Formats: sequence, structure tokens, C-alpha cells
Amino acid sequence: MLSVLLAFSGCDKRNTSDSEKESFRREVVDKDPPATPLSPEESITKMQLPPGYRVELVASEPMVQEPVALAWDGNGRMYVAEMNTYMKDAQGSGQFERTSRIKLLEDTDWDGKMDKATVFVDSLLLPRAILPVGDQVLVQETNLKHIWSYRDTDGDGVADKKEMVFRNDGIDLRNLEHQNGGLLWNMDNWIYPTRDNLRYKYKDGELVADTLIDNMTGQWGITANDYGRLFFSEAGPGLPAVQIEQMPAYGALNFKDQFTPDFAVPWPVIGTIDAQGGKGALRPEDNTLNHFTSGAGQSIYRGDRMPADMKGDYFIPEPVGRIIKRGEIVNNNGKIQIQNVYQGKDWLASADMNFRPINTYTGPDGAFYIVDMYHGIIQESEWSGPGTYLYGIIQDKELYKNRGMGRIYRVVHEDFELNQKRPNLLNEPASKLITYLEHPNGWWRDNAQQLLVLRNDKSLVPTLEKIALGEKATLSEKSGPVTRIHALWTLDGMGAMNKNILFQALADADPEVRKAAVWISEIYIRQNDQEVIQKLRSIKNDPSPDVRIQLMLSLRENKTEEAQATVKYLLAANPNNEVMQASYNSFVETHRKIAEEKERIKNISPEDRELIAKGAVIYKQLCTNCHGPEGKGIQVGERMPAPPLAGSPRMQGSDRILPIEILLHGLKGPIDGVEYTDMMPSMAGQSDEWIAAVLSYVRNSSEVGNNASVIKPEEVKQVRERIKLIPGGATLQYLEVHKGYRTTERNWAKEQE
Repeated sequence: MLSVLLAFSGCDKRNTSDSEKESFRREVVDKDPPATPLSPEESITKMQLPPGYRVELVASEPMVQEPVALAWDGNGRMYVAEMNTYMKDAQGSGQFERTSRIKLLEDTDWDGKMDKATVFVDSLLLPRAILPVGDQVLVQETNLKHIWSYRDTDGDGVADKKEMVFRNDGIDLRNLEHQNGGLLWNMDNWIYPTRDNLRYKYKDGELVADTLIDNMTGQWGITANDYGRLFFSEAGPGLPAVQIEQMPAYGALNFKDQFTPDFAVPWPVIGTIDAQGGKGALRPEDNTLNHFTSGAGQSIYRGDRMPADMKGDYFIPEPVGRIIKRGEIVNNNGKIQIQNVYQGKDWLASADMNFRPINTYTGPDGAFYIVDMYHGIIQESEWSGPGTYLYGIIQDKELYKNRGMGRIYRVVHEDFELNQKRPNLLNEPASKLITYLEHPNGWWRDNAQQLLVLRNDKSLVPTLEKIALGEKATLSEKSGPVTRIHALWTLDGMGAMNKNILFQALADADPEVRKAAVWISEIYIRQNDQEVIQKLRSIKNDPSPDVRIQLMLSLRENKTEEAQATVKYLLAANPNNEVMQASYNSFVETHRKIAEEKERIKNISPEDRELIAKGAVIYKQLCTNCHGPEGKGIQVGERMPAPPLAGSPRMQGSDRILPIEILLHGLKGPIDGVEYTDMMPSMAGQSDEWIAAVLSYVRNSSEVGNNASVIKPEEVKQVRERIKLIPGGATLQYLEVHKGYRTTERNWAKEQE
């Protein structure tokens, strides 16, 4: 056992006392920790937190097993998605058996610990997204693009009515880590997934999809702040925050410095020997993880029962490092950056090797909730099979034995009493729901708004208008800015917005209210309403950079002379606004490439055009995680997870066999003298057409910038057949591929003939 006490270094960005700094120290407990499972009570004692915070158990096995996500309905009942077949061994045996479930947990005496559990939905395939909508629960499973609604109509805790609310017959062939990892009903009344280029509106019992111009690359988890700004994360390249500068409808926009470099550095308190990157991913002095590898399940704390400086902060678990990192969200001239709150340590770190925090939430009681999968193997089988570094660790530590468990915790603070009121929103009249729009806990406000929109009781419109304008509200003398914004979006969701209310909101004293009003005005902009467009032009010199940025975003698609003149003025008047300038440049470049692509494919055969189009979808859904949306790679601090594809001699050269072999075998560096942090797994499990399509897109796309011939499925088939003659088939070192493996392969194959 290593018992090293690492003294706190650096200064916290929060005003914590000297005594607190001294008592909150990172203690590395063990360089080579045991993998023996602990009881929930024992596991809690292994968690290190700042003074005043403590962890309480909410539920554990056998009540829950393999939990990955949770959500509360309007009455505070907890729905938990269980992935019961996830990684039972290093090869992922039996992973796609339909034995996973959605559990319904209830705290009947509201003491913070669940005491009743029922199987709400059984026989699912690795459920990954759950979203209560009124009295139903929306669920999405692995490999399927449908979204289903489940209802319990007789009150026994078991769903007895199942309806499809979104139909897509396509099969999701991506690795399960790269599929959609959440659904969120946002303040703007759109339902957002974590990935792909769709968002949904709930209308008449169905989800109506809207196609976005860019593919979102978030993975597991999605969250929003009090004003509806979304925050995604991307585990593949180790990015703890992506797509945080603007809403997905306006396209992808990311900056290298949208989080500080130290925010992507975890500080575990035990050796992280099961990191996929092997020894290179660990600090030599104590074997702890030295960079993010799997951030997921982020949330912004929006409750009212924790210290004030915690409200609005960004929390993201790193399940490989067994930590939860805390960041402060800073707005500088409209540009968002997440900065570390603690230096050289993390808000929560566990010395239990099976602690796997993968989702976090603000609860209706005001506590901070953690979903702990409590599972031995956290990396999917493409990276943990025989021949990999992880396989040896899994076998040596017998991590495959540690499954069938799971815990849900809540973090509380000694200075605050949790909310003792049990939610009953599903049964309360709409007139009561309005009062919750000014609740200090965002969970209550969000659910009240959703239910008001769903019920669409127009008799409440006058009251909502008064709240939106800051007149005497339901509980206080004057509604605050957040409440006013909720009222505006509720009116919008009910189809009851009018220009009188909108124009007054555009003149509100609070910039976030004005920004929301500009955002909402898009319902009129799309109709070329000149009165609204002229009104928006009148605020082009708004003192808030956020309002000016939103004005540019909302008007730039409108082709009227007035709208374009306003956009042109904004760009000229704000030359140093990085978000505004970068967003508009990206917007122009995207449309240029779309036009260029249409022109270029005119001379391509219909068959090849269809193949490239399929490859574009695959690339944007999967490959952008590591190679970037334009194939230029992704920079994470001083490192890149994978090499650029744009300009790659292997992707645009005349050799058509080598790129096929790379996808069939996988690849690991160094490449062209550069060491990359991630290993590319074999894609041999995909079809010949899949491999041909994605390679054809990368080799022949104006977006990536390469100009080479397409690769046909028949070519992939021929190479695959030849590779079958080779023993093993493990991932190849790049030098083997580049300097003679193919010659060796052909000679070997010839000998067998």
C-alpha cells in the first residue's frame, strides 16, 4: 500500500478559508489498488470531498444493477436505466441480449433513501436515454434509432402501454459508446440528444424531428444552465466540454481554450492501471491517470440546498479516474470558458477501484446526485479484447467478476437542510404549476414549464404575460430574470407569444432576458416579419455581447435586406468578438462547402455519390470524435488523440489497399513520427459497404479536402478474404503496416496457396 499524502498546491479560484484549504488535501491511497468490491457503506468511506460535504446512499444492489442514467417524473419518482449486459467480460460476451431494464424507484417516506422498486420496463437492449414527459417515459435503446413512450396506466409501477413516438428504421451500427447518450427537454422546448444532427419537438404524442446543419459530437450526458445553454462532452478524444459556445441549431463551434488545460487533467487518489492508454496515460510517481480519457454525465448544479458558490458550476465525472471534476463557467465577452475550481485535486475522488461515476444530476430535493455503475470493466470490447493492454489488466485483476452491482448517491452539505416537500406536479392544477417557475431549484422550474406547455391551458396566458414582464408574480412582488425567461419560453411553447410581450422583453433590464427575447423572435424572423426585424435592428448596439451575438445568429439566415444589413453592421462593429466572428465565418464556410460539394458530385456516378453520402453520415457520427469534423484532428492541450486525415498520404494516395487494411486491422502509433494517445480499434465487424463508404468519403470529400478515388465494397471484400488467411488479426503497429506488413501478408498468403 502506498500511503502518500500530497499537499495541496496552488490556489483555489473560490474564496475558501485557509483552514478549508489545509483540510482538503489529495491523498493518494494506493499505487496498485485491489479490485475487491466494497459494500456501499465501505465505498463511501473511500471518497475524498471538501469539508462540509458528505455522501449519502440513495439506492444500491440488488435494488439497482448496472445503472447508467436516471430521471425523475413530476412526482419525484426515479426512473433508472440499467445496462445489465454491459461488459460481462473483456470480449463483451452476451452484450446484446435483451435483459436490460428501466427500474422505477420510490422513496415512500421521503427520507432520501429509496425503499420501493419495480421493473417499469423489462427485456430491453442496453437502454441509454430516458426522459419523463408528463405521465410517460421516453426511452431509446442501443443500436436502435426508434424512440418509444412507456406509460403505467393502472398505477402498479409497471409500464403497460408502449407507443413509438419517433420512427427511424435504420440500425445504428456505431460502437455503443458512440451512440446517443441522453435526451434533454431544454428551456427552448426542443428535446436534444447528445449526438447526431437532430432535435425534436413533442407534438400530439409524437417527436417531430428538425435536422441540424452539423452533427453534434457529444457522447454520454447532456446538461443546460439556467438560461438554456447546452453543454456536451466527448469522451473519445478526452474533451470534458464541447459545443458550449452556441446552440446546435446554429452549427458546431468549438475553441481550443473553451476549457483551461488543467480542467482536462484528473487527480485520482488511486493508481489508474486500467486506463486504456496504458503506462503512457499514467503519472510515473503514483500510477494515477494524467489526462481525461472518458469524461461523461456532466451536469450544472442548479439547486438551492448547497453552498452558493456551487450554483451554476459544471461537474463532470471521469469513471476511469474515479473522480468528479468541478469547473467554474466564466463568460468573457460572450465566450464561455470552464476553469478549474481546485488545483491539483478534484471535488470528489474515490479510492474504490470499482467506483464508476457516469452521470450526475440536480435532484428535486436540492441534493447533487451521482450514478455509480460500480462495474469492473468500463471500456468497451473494441479496446479491451485479447492482445490489448487492458485485456491483461482485466484478467490479472479479475475485473470481469465485478458486475451486477450499482449505486446511486446524493451529495449533501452540513450547512443546508434538503427540501422536504415531495413533488406532486403531475397531479397539481396548472395554476399551481405557474408558482414553480420562480422556484430556486431549476429542477422544479424545468418540470413546471414542461407540464404547462404539455397542458397548453390558454387561460393562464395573461398570468404568464405578467410574469414575463416582471409585474407582480405569483409568490413574489416581482419575478426575477430566470422566472421571466421561463415565462417567455412557456408562452412560446404554448404558441401564445405576441409581439407586444416580445418587444417589451427586448427592452428588459436584464441581458439574459433580452437575449432570450431575440432567440424567441426567430418565430417571426422565419416569416420575414419586417416589424420584428426592424425592432431587432434597433438593438444592434445592445451593451451585452451575448445579446449582440444572439442577434447575429438569429438574423443571419434571413435574406431580407434589413436583416443582412444588421448582420453586416454587427460584424463590422464587433471585430474583436471572437464568438461572433468565428461563428459567422464557420457559417459562411459551411454553406460554401455545401455548394462546392453539390457542384463537385455532378460528375460522379449515382452509385459513387450514394456511397460517399453514406460515408459522410458514418464519418460525422463516429470518426469526428477523434479525427475532427474536417479531418484535421482534435487538439486536446498538447496532444491529439488521433492523426489528421486531411492531406494524409494513406487516405489520398493511389494505394487503395492500405486504407482498407487500416480499417480492418485497426492502428496504433507512432504515425509519421508522432505519438497519438488513442488506439484505433479494428472495424472488421462492419460491413464491406460500411468500410468502403467511410473511406470513399474521407478520400473524396471537399469537407475533408482530399481528392482521391472511391473504394468499392468489392475491393474491401477481396482484402478481407486475404486477411482471413493471416493468423491472429490483432491491431497492427503502424510501422508494420507502412514498412512491409502487406508484403509479408501477401507472401504468407501465397505460401498457403
